[in-house]
Parts: sequence; structure tokens; C-alpha cells
Amino acid sequence: MNPIERPRRLRRDGLRKLVSENQLTASDLIAPVFVDATTDERVGIETMPGHERVPIEESVARVEEVLETGVEAVMLFGIPESKDERGSRAWAEDGVVQEATRRIASETNATVITDVCLCEYTEHGHCGVLENEAADDPRLTVKNDETLDLLRKIAVSHAEAGAEMVAPSGMMDGMVGAIREALDDADYADVPIMSYAAKYESAFYGPFRDAADGAPAFGNRRHYQMDPANSREAMREVELDVEQGADVLMVKPALPYLDIVRDIREEFDQPVAAYNVSGEYAMLHAASEKGWLDLQETALESLLSIKRAGADLILTYFAEDIADELA
Repeated sequence: MNPIERPRRLRRDGLRKLVSENQLTASDLIAPVFVDATTDERVGIETMPGHERVPIEESVARVEEVLETGVEAVMLFGIPESKDERGSRAWAEDGVVQEATRRIASETNATVITDVCLCEYTEHGHCGVLENEAADDPRLTVKNDETLDLLRKIAVSHAEAGAEMVAPSGMMDGMVGAIREALDDADYADVPIMSYAAKYESAFYGPFRDAADGAPAFGNRRHYQMDPANSREAMREVELDVEQGADVLMVKPALPYLDIVRDIREEFDQPVAAYNVSGEYAMLHAASEKGWLDLQETALESLLSIKRAGADLILTYFAEDIADELA
């Protein structure tokens, strides 16, 4: 070997970190927080070890725990005290996310981002108003434009409560433009939108649906979430969201779709977020419990791969544990 060609020179301790091409920091991470209006005590989530649903009264304390690790941003998901066909508790002034947001925004320095969707609030567990509500109807679809009207209400109610960014996740056509218009008309032009711009119909969401009580009561979401086989479609979806005013572009899930993260990073200038989802979290925990993998090392490697693919922000259930490692 030519003595000049020795790339291992820079892999020695001390130099290795100095020349790392990508650095993961606590400020890159967003921690999901589940707020539950149906309980007065913390409830562990069996399929997501280390995570809990917390009552509204505990929401500030829960976010303070996140902040202590160095993570500065949280994404709030709500479990309402009641559900109906249209998910009306999603935009209620005294709704679970609205109440928690007010408390967190007034009592902490956290950056509060809120999930804007209907699946946790509807009796049927779908992300909008249904066209065909029979459980055995194979034509089950969501009324897109009627759902947009409800998403407008949700986003404005979150902004009124103090959310610093809203994140529509329902994959309705035109949702970013509808929400942008509603926020602007309500004098919240400064509230940015993090769009779930490329959200796939994925099997990796199972533990989250347990955590947020948001699983479909019947049918599936393949008519409005993306086909995992498609990548060019993702670019069309993202381009439409950019045209409608999306400020941050999210890919969900993260690890199975790193090619999509990379494609978006190379094509668009907006910050790119990736959601390291519940199934990705749960499978590493399960392997760790078997003694097959080192949890901290594989979690860190996973998040670094997401960063390397081009994500600026990572929404992850590992946020607190990894932030402690990064400190």
C-alpha cells in the first residue's frame, strides 16, 4: 500500500471525533409527549418502554424532565376525554392539547409543537370525516375538503393556546395551504407549519397507535397515506406542500425511508425533519431485552444515520436518553 493512502490516520481517538462529518446534538431532537385527559396519574405505555401518558396536570412536570436532558422541543399528542364521529374535541378551547399547551408555554421555556390531526379524536380512528362509515365497506375514504375545514380549526386553536409550530399529519390534499390561510387570517402568520409531507402507510406505527389510542376501528389508511413502494410520489407531495407554504418538511417513518430524506434534502431548501417512529423504537428495545443488541449504541447509530441522510430535525422517542449521552 502506498504510505500516502492511509485513511485510518484520522480514525484514532481524539482525531476521530474532530473530523466527524456529522454531529448529533440535543438541539436536533424533538421529544414526543402524550397528554391524556382520561387519567389523573401517569400510565406506562407497554409497547414503548420508558414512555408514559401523563395527565394534563403533569404535563409541565413531564416537559421539564425533557428540558433537563438538554432537549429543547416537544411534540404534543393528546388523548381526549371523549370522542365522536368528527373528532370535535380536537379543536375545543378546553381540549387536552390546548390546555397542556397553555400550561407548558406559560411555565417552561420549551418549544411547543403540536400534532394537528383527527385520528386520536374520532370514534372510528381515521384522520378525517368518513365518506363511507360502514365497517365492511371496501370503498372507505375520507372526505378531503370537509376534513380540511376541521384541520383549520385545530391549527388555529393550537396557535391560540401558544403552540410555536403546528404539524399537520393527516396527509389530506391541500392541508398545508388550508392551515396556512387559516393561521394568517387569525393573525398567526408567524406560526410555522411542519408538514408531514411524506408520510407512508407503515407497519411501524403500531406502538404509537396503542399510546395515543388512535388505531382505526376498521379499515386502514392506505387511501390517504403513501404507498411504501413509491419514492417519486414523495417528491410530488413535498413540492405541493412547499408551494402551499410548508416551513419544515417531515418524512415518516425515518429508518426505512432514508432515501426519501436524502432526496428531499437534495431537492429542497426547507429544513427537513424525520420521525424515528414508535416501531423503530420498540424493535430496538425488544432486541436489547433479548440481549441481542446494545440499546444505547444502536439508538445512537440509528439517529446518526438519519442525520447523515440529511435530516435537520429528528422526532424520536430516544430523545431524552440520547441527549444524556450527547451531553
